Amino acid sequence: MNVRILLADDHQMFREALRILLERNPDFEVVAETGDGREVMALTRETAPSIVCMDIDMPGINGIDLTRQIAATHPRVKVIAVSTFADAGYVRDMLNAGAAAYVTKAEGGAELLRAIDAVCRNRSYLCPDATDAVRGAFAGAGGDDKPASGPKLGAREIQVLQLVAVGLTSAQIAAQLDIALSTVEVHRRNIMRKLNVDSVVALTRYAIRNGLVSSV
Repeated sequence: MNVRILLADDHQMFREALRILLERNPDFEVVAETGDGREVMALTRETAPSIVCMDIDMPGINGIDLTRQIAATHPRVKVIAVSTFADAGYVRDMLNAGAAAYVTKAEGGAELLRAIDAVCRNRSYLCPDATDAVRGAFAGAGGDDKPASGPKLGAREIQVLQLVAVGLTSAQIAAQLDIALSTVEVHRRNIMRKLNVDSVVALTRYAIRNGLVSSV
């Protein structure tokens, strides 16, 4: 397996540390790196990476907009957000833009390696900091569909809810998360029971109101 990786981060020392970490694995090849958001798309075209490790706070063009552009023009390239920020809003924005994974810099190199392994298996991945942020925002959100004091959903249930809300079938969700179809169905039933809803429309409306997906 040859995983071609593009590093996009404006902190040179951090990029150098990532390169050293990644090049310890003979299956990984760092094909390019940049600290300028304006160079990312050109490097993506020129080097054909498998994965782009993307900082959010990039000069020139921010990581969210770049992720959206990569998803639109290079759909086979996986974007892993590698960010200082663990806020639920940043996590949500990167996932909505098309990122396959989100890792905070505070989590360390082991989490990035787990994220790379996951996306190479066509799975999504959130590091513990990002998962906690999303879960906290979700549990604290209000709205007509769920009171703030209502039941909490687990991290996997949140993932399934997000994918249901953007229109994926249970079979597609199972493939994306690399879990059994029967497991997806169990999660869907549990989500509906916890939220006291009985339709995909209601689940979608709930996800939008609580900021888990964008309204389209």
